[in-house]
Amino acid sequence: MLTFIVRRLLITLPMMLVISFLVYLGLELTPGDAVSHMIDPEVANEVTPEQLAQLRAAYGLDKSFIERYGIWLVNIVQGNFGHSLSGGVSISAIVLDRLPATLELSVFALLFSTLIGCVLGTISALRRGSATDSTLTVVGMLGVSIPEFFFGLVAILIFALHLNWLPVGGRLMPGDESFIDHLPNIILPGIVLSLMMTAGVMRYSRSAMLDSLSREFIRTARSKGLPEWRINLVHGFRVALTPVVVLIGFRLPTLIGGSVIIEEVFQWPGVGSEFIEAVRGSDYPLVMSIALMSVFAVLMASLIVDVLTALIDPRVRLG
Repeated sequence: MLTFIVRRLLITLPMMLVISFLVYLGLELTPGDAVSHMIDPEVANEVTPEQLAQLRAAYGLDKSFIERYGIWLVNIVQGNFGHSLSGGVSISAIVLDRLPATLELSVFALLFSTLIGCVLGTISALRRGSATDSTLTVVGMLGVSIPEFFFGLVAILIFALHLNWLPVGGRLMPGDESFIDHLPNIILPGIVLSLMMTAGVMRYSRSAMLDSLSREFIRTARSKGLPEWRINLVHGFRVALTPVVVLIGFRLPTLIGGSVIIEEVFQWPGVGSEFIEAVRGSDYPLVMSIALMSVFAVLMASLIVDVLTALIDPRVRLG
């Protein structure tokens, strides 16, 4: 197991290097730069080409693409993420300030979708062919098909504006101090963010549970006279949990990425909304740092999934 983990960590480094280069290249091909976004459009005509050149030189934008990428890479290796081009603030400070909000939203959505998805998927499998199974199947297909931003707008319209049960958006209200205080603020964005994943977990749970219940060891357990609930939950669900864990592990990074849209809809002050602002302003160092952290999260999720799979299912062996 330890050898496998070390090997995967070593493979992670070149993968992050290649992906970071591709992201940096993509930013290079986008029109404009940070300096052009920093200048007020009302006074843009008054800025001379010499002044623009001085600004670009001050931010290192006058260097070639390879030089800028090399400088950025060396700084990252040294643990220096640099400063935002638009505000001059340390990128580490920006991320540390925004990351708790994104993690809070993503963990809420992950727990909610995992619990509800597994429960509904198991119920659907145990009642295969019934009206309940058909209804849950249709609901799952709708959850996967309809975009998250549409769910978000409908949720705001119904629960915030018409019924006035929950806040329209934002993370903290004046006077909020603890997590319990701003719990109403996370309910709408958290549930909306988890809807697509809930539908996916439900469908995977149903398929895995049906496959598990058709195995030989289930028939053996029934022949021994074990209670049906023990056969379904202890024997069947444990085996069915393996592909669901794989799905959940790979969906966690996508939750963080998907929170970009939800954070915009609900004005949630997380890393996603900051990423959008950085892309709009061509803030290359900030965009690259957030993208690199997202890549690292995906690769670590893959490693954690492999380890959890081996722990859940003893038949899996990692070299």
